[in-house]
Amino acid sequence: MELLLETVALFSLKLAFETEGQSPILRDDLIMSDYEREVFGLLVRRGDVEAIQRKVDECLSLALNAIGSVDTVMGRELLRLAADFSAARTIEQLDAPLIALKDYLKDIQ
Repeated sequence: MELLLETVALFSLKLAFETEGQSPILRDDLIMSDYEREVFGLLVRRGDVEAIQRKVDECLSLALNAIGSVDTVMGRELLRLAADFSAARTIEQLDAPLIALKDYLKDIQ
């Protein structure tokens, strides 16, 4: 799950900050320091669903702004997927919405 969380964060930050003609954002970039696999791993081991959701929400908010907010079709879909993720109450319930977020963010890159 930690890799999946890190991937969602990475794709979100790519949407928000990566520009054409510059070096791509990578997992070991400084911008990813609060969203590394180890950070998420600690939260998963603690079972801290709310902290995981807050961290992912930070990234998704940046991505949402980058794609035009909820005023766009992509923004509304991202908001819907984010709401599904936020509705989870256990670590196990995060899996399906997290996979949907990852797939969607990958597709709109």
